[in-house]
Amino acid sequence: MKTFRLLVLCSFFFMSLVVVRPAYAQSCDSSCSSTEECKLKMAKCQEAWDQMEVAKKPHVDALRKMEADIAAFLNRIKIIEAELVQKGVEIAKGEKELEALLVVANRRIRSFYMRSTNINLLASLLTSSDIGASLRNYGYQQAITNEDKRVITQTAVMVKTLEDKKKKLESEKTTLAAMKEDVDSRAVSVRKLVADANAYEAKLSSTIASLSAKQQAFLGAKLAGLGIPLFAISGGGCSSDLTNGKDPGFSGGFGFFTFGVPNRVGLNQYGAWGMAKQNKDYDQILSWYYQYDSIEHRDARINVDGYGSYSLDDYVKRVYEVPASWTDHESAALKAQAIAIRSYALAYTNNGQGSICTTQQCQVFKPDPKTDNNNAWINAVDNTAGLVMVQGGNPIKAFFSSTHGGYVFNTGDLSGWSQTSYTRRRVDTPSQSVSSFSDLRNTAYDKDSPWFYCDWGGRSSYGGTAWLKQDEVADIVNVLLLAKADSGTQNHLVQTDKTNPDGAETWDASRVRSELSSRGVTPYNSVSNISVNADFGIGRVTTVNVSGDGKSDSFAGDEFKTYFNLRAPANIQIVGPLFNVERK
Repeated sequence: MKTFRLLVLCSFFFMSLVVVRPAYAQSCDSSCSSTEECKLKMAKCQEAWDQMEVAKKPHVDALRKMEADIAAFLNRIKIIEAELVQKGVEIAKGEKELEALLVVANRRIRSFYMRSTNINLLASLLTSSDIGASLRNYGYQQAITNEDKRVITQTAVMVKTLEDKKKKLESEKTTLAAMKEDVDSRAVSVRKLVADANAYEAKLSSTIASLSAKQQAFLGAKLAGLGIPLFAISGGGCSSDLTNGKDPGFSGGFGFFTFGVPNRVGLNQYGAWGMAKQNKDYDQILSWYYQYDSIEHRDARINVDGYGSYSLDDYVKRVYEVPASWTDHESAALKAQAIAIRSYALAYTNNGQGSICTTQQCQVFKPDPKTDNNNAWINAVDNTAGLVMVQGGNPIKAFFSSTHGGYVFNTGDLSGWSQTSYTRRRVDTPSQSVSSFSDLRNTAYDKDSPWFYCDWGGRSSYGGTAWLKQDEVADIVNVLLLAKADSGTQNHLVQTDKTNPDGAETWDASRVRSELSSRGVTPYNSVSNISVNADFGIGRVTTVNVSGDGKSDSFAGDEFKTYFNLRAPANIQIVGPLFNVERK
């Protein structure tokens, strides 16, 4: 039976799947005591995750096919079951017909026996006066006898055939039941196998996330001492002569320019300003940066740390988040900002049940209303009184920042943040497409922000700029090469002009070159050229390419940024995922 052969083949196919036996990779746990140890363990965990993904893939593919096959098999089984029922009906019908045939056959058998014993051709010829009649009579009797033999034989064959069909039917029923059970059990087994693999991957992902958070905490602790202002309102950014005419007093150096400020989630304030100047209304601006169901009227008392409570609109009037230079000419941007602040405050305080801080960590609050520029801000708050963005019946936590640098991220894109349903990811230009740095600088909605394209930090010894000399950049590259060659050296590879946060000896440029040479790696004495490759679809540097002293190297963008920030002097930093390098 073809169907049963197909089911048997399916059974063998299920049996051929190799069982994945997940085992935690060595050194993959969530404990680490330094940024480098965290990084190494994350690499181990990621390696285990990648291996599991490769091992799991054929099973996932097989399971997808199996689910479709099982559905088809179960459908075919229903047909087979119906066929078996019909066969049972036909056998029952055959048995009834056979009962009548057996009655006839019994009579035929008795008649055949009597004829076979009574027919004597020789005696009939000797006693008969009409030989011809005797021969005809004999022939007639012989024909009847042959017919009896045929009927008897046919009936016997039918009995045998019916018995065979009944045995086969019972066998098929047994086989079918076994196949159904086998298909179900094997499907359950493979589903469990894939589920176990997914659970293992989830555990690895959780460990990686924990290690990443610890790594960021270690890195954050190291970077905290730099004192660089990372918020636009506190004056961060833009220290070199590309934007303000400052000169470091040397040539041939490099400047590292970041697009936007660190937080690129939610409303882009200067992007909203740019959209308002293109005649976009506040609801168009908000829907560009957030996902929400509706804009509704809400009210609550907002408890402000250290300042008591205010009505929702009175609170918004005292939030100092937009530049003082903005006027009613950009009222759509101001209205969008007022609604975002109102939404954030309600979400942050759980509709007024909690309290909110007064710094950039929440929203910058001052006890007096913001009344500059002909009360432009007060007018925007009054003209949107009580309006908030709502999703699923609740106000959204409407994050915002000064300047996104041409890209909007979902919260899930930021290290240590969880994905949210109300934040968007998009290219922040009218065409939603960027092909180059120059294209981005010409078309981004926030291109007119003073923080759009900035080098962050600076040092007084070089005119307050963030330009770095060629040998200083060579030292940063050597530090990265040494960390890659020997991860155990990482604690020595921090800023030479600061106290080592790990309490270890900090190796200067000469020592780093010596350590590199001892490990068979040729160090850089000077860097002559640096270029970056970027993914303009998501706004991230993918690789940094360095050349000098007759050699060249390429590094992952995030990797270069991390070691740049650990080694660069003073408080000079790359503060975002998209940056460019300028030559002095």
